[in-house]
Order: sequence, then structure tokens, then C-alpha cells
Amino acid sequence: MQLPSFLCGEGMSKKLPYIMIAFAAAMWGLIGFFVKGLSNTGFSAMEIVTIRVVTAAIILFLIGITFFRSHLKVRLKDMHLFFGTGILSIVFFNWSYFTAINLMNIPIAVALLYTSPAFVAILSFIFLKESINRKKLLAILLTIVGCTLAAGINGQAGASFSTISILIGLGAGFGYALYSIFGKVALRRYHPFTVTMYTFIVASLALVPTTGIAGKSSILLQGDTWLYAIGLGIFPTVLAYFAYSWGLERTESSTAAVVATLEPIIATLLGVIVYGDRLGILQMLGSMLIIISVVAVNISLPARNKEKPKMSAYR
Repeated sequence: MQLPSFLCGEGMSKKLPYIMIAFAAAMWGLIGFFVKGLSNTGFSAMEIVTIRVVTAAIILFLIGITFFRSHLKVRLKDMHLFFGTGILSIVFFNWSYFTAINLMNIPIAVALLYTSPAFVAILSFIFLKESINRKKLLAILLTIVGCTLAAGINGQAGASFSTISILIGLGAGFGYALYSIFGKVALRRYHPFTVTMYTFIVASLALVPTTGIAGKSSILLQGDTWLYAIGLGIFPTVLAYFAYSWGLERTESSTAAVVATLEPIIATLLGVIVYGDRLGILQMLGSMLIIISVVAVNISLPARNKEKPKMSAYR
């Protein structure tokens, strides 16, 4: 993929993967706008997830046959990778996330979801042989603490929740992390567009027959519903996942996951500015910790041995 000339400078080219990942996180942070619009028309949480992946799959396929025909072919033996990104990650993550919201509440479900960087770091160390140093551990710790505070959790918040609900909430974080792991392996063999498109095609094939969304297809054509559906498929889905895949291809999975935790900050700002949600002191502190962790990821200390250039901001 060729970049415009003004983005090809050495400094910009090193920062661009992080910018793309941050852009993806910003798009994911706006998902609540589209979800609220579709919820008001009577769609359930999993039906909205189905609308999201099916719309994205259709858009990506149309883009593919128009601009990326050379990237449409995949080997049958590699389909397990898209089973991983599409079903084990996208479908499992969404099922766990929305189930956790129903069993507990949104703040705690969100906090458990954003344990994903810790899962990514551990899985990357085991399967991708990526290093874990003190800087990375500190950034992940700040991210987890920041997301917990940003969600408004206090010391007694989880006392009344069952073990199964906590495990399902952690399942959302684990499923969210699996996209980085399976995606990293898939990107060694395929273009980011190919990975993104087949992720949503496989997810669509799994969700359409199980959610009964086809029976509500007529509702999608009413009023502004179709605009919310298309917007959901384009901005926090197609653009976000393509940008994230592009950035992930050029960074460590654990680095990408920490940078992507800008999402809850954007989501919080959306709630405050658009929907009038109130931001507490703990949420403000949590957001600051997340920003600090993202800055820590991108600050490179002077190398002690100049003969060994850093492969990323973490090393």
C-alpha cells in the first residue's frame, strides 16, 4: 500500500501506524451514536451486532471487487484465521460484552472489556514471541487502572455480582484481544483489506442464521434507520478495522492494543457532549491515566546501543 508523499518522511512514517490505530479507536468510540439510533427503532443488541457485520461485509465486498480484486483470493487452509478473527473474536466478543451488560451493568462491563491489553500482552508473548518489558507492563497496568476508573467503579462495585457474570465480562476482553492475535498472523500472509473483509464475511455467515435478523429487514428501510445501519457499517466498522489492521501490521499486537484504548475516552466525550452524561472525578482521573499510558507507548528513550535500532516504541 503506497502512502502519499507528505506521509513518507521518516518521522511521520514511524508515527503513522499509531495514528491509524488511534483513528480506529476514535471511530469505535463513536459506535454509541449509531447503536442508540438503531436501539430506538426496536433492534436488540445482537441484532445490531448482526446489522453491523453484515453491512460491513457487503460494503467491503463491493469495495473489493472494485478496487482490490487481487486481494480477494485466500487459501482454504488459512480459513481458520478468519474463523478466529470473525467468530472467536467479533462474534464471541460481542456476545460476551452484551451478555455482561445484561448480567451486571455498563460501567463494569466496559472495564472488564478493557482488560484486553493484558490478554493481548500475554497471548502475544506465548504465541507471537513478542517481548514483555517493564515499560510495556507499566503501560498495560495504567491502562487497566485507567479504564476501571473511567468506568466509574469504586472499591465495592463488584461485590454483588456472580462469578459467572465476571467470567463472561472477562470473556469480552479475551475475545476482543483475539482479533489482535489472529489478525497479526493473518497479516503475515494477506493484505489488511483481505483480513478485514473475510473477518466480517465469516462473522456474518455465523450471525445471520442465528439471530433471525432477516425477519426485520423491512424495518431497516423505514425512516433514518438505514442511515444508522450504513453509518454503523462504514465508520466504526469498515474504516476502523481497516485502519487498525493497517496499523497492527506495522506494530506489535500489545502496542496496538494499548493505543486502541483511546476508545473509552472518545466514548465518554460523546456521552458528555451529545447525550449530556455527567463525568465524575474518577472518570476524569481514569481518562488521564489512559492518555498517560498511550503517551508512554509512543515515547522512545535514547538507545544505549546505537547499533541496535528500535523496532517499535516499546523496544
